[in-house]
Amino acid sequence: MKILAVCGFGVGSSMILKMSIEKVLKEMGISAEVNNTDINDARGTDCDVIFTSQELQQELQGTVGVPVYPVKKYMDLAEVKEVIQKYLNNK
Repeated sequence: MKILAVCGFGVGSSMILKMSIEKVLKEMGISAEVNNTDINDARGTDCDVIFTSQELQQELQGTVGVPVYPVKKYMDLAEVKEVIQKYLNNK
């Protein structure tokens, strides 16, 4: 499974989200490749799912061929886990 964490510039908040996703996946015993990038590169990157902010979700949805899930608080591991679980349940 390949996961993208996306923010506007691909450095700050997407890196924080990436680290939170990796922590949650480790706790869940799930192996996945997690990368962070900016919104423009996300449109051309091969992945299974994208996690991002609600604002960027609206921009990305319909321009990528994978599900896009919003995360409000990138450091809230409980929320990140809930969003990952939602994706896994809809897979």
